[in-house]
Amino acid sequence: MSGLAPEFVLDHVGLHVRDIDASRRFYRAALEPLGFDVEMDFGTALGIGLPGRPQFWIRQGDRPQEGVHVAFHAPDRDRVDAFHAAALAAGGRDNGEPGLREHYHPTYYGAFVLDPDGNNVEAVCHAVESG
Repeated sequence: MSGLAPEFVLDHVGLHVRDIDASRRFYRAALEPLGFDVEMDFGTALGIGLPGRPQFWIRQGDRPQEGVHVAFHAPDRDRVDAFHAAALAAGGRDNGEPGLREHYHPTYYGAFVLDPDGNNVEAVCHAVESG
């Protein structure tokens, strides 16, 4: 199918969590600075994303994954900083303060937190710093 250039590579991603209520609180708070919220709520499963686009799913499960890494796009560095602060305030554990990671590329600005299940959640901005 040559000539097709999708807007994005992945349509959605999902993972199992131990406690859907704790994860709901954590992800709503942590991802709010990026403009994300719960778009679909089935009680034991949530679709989180930008308005009308639930692309990140969490579901209560018997076998939660551990050590999963999920990175969310941030349009600017201030939102990376706000994500990190909100995630820590919501009970996340620091796994890498906001900052440049030039070993990835010169403008890679990211922050990392561990969610209630120990998954590595990141916000990353690839834009050149403004101002």
